[in-house]
Amino acid sequence: MRLKDAQALLGRKRWSAAYYLSGYVIECSLKCCLLKHLGESNAVFGTRDYLKRVAAECWTHDLVKLVELAGLDTAFQLARNANPTLGSYWGVTKMWKETSRYEEKTETEAKDLFAAVSHKPDGVFTWIQSRW
Repeated sequence: MRLKDAQALLGRKRWSAAYYLSGYVIECSLKCCLLKHLGESNAVFGTRDYLKRVAAECWTHDLVKLVELAGLDTAFQLARNANPTLGSYWGVTKMWKETSRYEEKTETEAKDLFAAVSHKPDGVFTWIQSRW
């Protein structure tokens, strides 16, 4: 739903809002994967301090950190190695920060991030969505 909202914002030339919302799609998607990982894996029993660490760090907006917390780092690295387009799109996507909501973004920045997130079949959202 938020991806469609970002697309609508692009159509209205609301570059900064479209940029922010495109990245927010990935943050929320990774948090969905984190919840799935907690529910379906034995990760909570892996190390004594895992739950403390997740509880303390899951509030982050850092996309790279969320990939790790969701247990996707190895699979995502392999996917990016096998698919240079996905790797390139991740390079654009991981630069997003929650503080971008306070920044002016250009048309190019907004369109580039939206494409990196939404491209089918190589976009970051497509890859993440297949993991939840």
